Amino acid sequence: MALGLALSLSLYSCKSTDTEVDDSQVDPIKVSISKPVLNENGSLITSSGVVQSVQTAHISTRMMGTITSVNVDIGSHVSKGQVLFTVNSSDIDAKGGQVDANITVAEAALRNAEKDYERFKTLFEKNSATAKELENVTLQYEAAKAQVKAAKEMKNEVNANLQYVRVTAPFSGVITQKMITVGNIASPGMPALVLESSGALEIATTVSESEIVAIKSGMNAEVSISSIQETFTGKVSKTSSSSSMTGGQYIVKISIPAEAQKKVLSGMYANIAFEGTENTRTSSGQTASAVFVSEDAIVHRDELTGLYTVSDNNTALLRWVRLGKSAGGQVEVISGLSSDEAYIVKSDDRLYNGVPVIVQ
Repeated sequence: MALGLALSLSLYSCKSTDTEVDDSQVDPIKVSISKPVLNENGSLITSSGVVQSVQTAHISTRMMGTITSVNVDIGSHVSKGQVLFTVNSSDIDAKGGQVDANITVAEAALRNAEKDYERFKTLFEKNSATAKELENVTLQYEAAKAQVKAAKEMKNEVNANLQYVRVTAPFSGVITQKMITVGNIASPGMPALVLESSGALEIATTVSESEIVAIKSGMNAEVSISSIQETFTGKVSKTSSSSSMTGGQYIVKISIPAEAQKKVLSGMYANIAFEGTENTRTSSGQTASAVFVSEDAIVHRDELTGLYTVSDNNTALLRWVRLGKSAGGQVEVISGLSSDEAYIVKSDDRLYNGVPVIVQ
């Protein structure tokens, strides 16, 4: 029995040794490494925007009524003061007739009140009328003058409304949108046409409150418009100081250089990367450079993101990282990788933790 037990233990020991995995026997995987790219100007801020005219107006009317004529169409070039469309003015014309009649009545009443005033004034001087009688006539005279003035002010209001019946262009430009036709009902405040000034175009975009502090007027911005395969450098021309009407986002305007103005059209979408943003700060207040790596090196595991580095033992080591902004095929690493650590950008085979690697 003792001999049999010894033989069994010897056989088990041999079997265990044969099936043990030895990493040293795994063929190393050839890899290529790279160092992170440092952005000494801080985190790269990117956004998307749209090309628009420098001056845009949504044309509407203050009068409600039926549209009787539309003199423009989409693409029409108009001059300042040109009539764009007209609204039926029959209601205003009728009111104007009533106002003219009221003015006639008020002026007639004023003439009578004036005669009474002059007569009682003479009688009072001759002691033929009392002071009370003169005071009453004077008050009637002043009231008649006020009625004439009120009637004439109503006439001015009618004349002003007649101006809104004929809607004119506030500046020279091009009609880019048309929302009305003859027979429609024009409502006050409802846009009927969109007019854009000719020539100058710009790009409008929005950024968050944490990013607006880093964007300054005059800063360069790399603009890419994929629809026409055009890339150019613009400049920040305006930055908004309030986000109360834009849902917490701040509006930034970017000028377009003259050469690019000839190629872009209003309404095109653009991707923007702001250059020279302010330096990021560490918790101690010191300036920190932003670290960027290739997007192709990022590994995704469910909700986690990471990349492979090379350990001191020349094996692959998966490092979990937190990412920030991405642009131009690179992504910012906010935490998990220092600026002097190399990472694997390419391998000849599938990587996993602990696999031996050879750096090419």
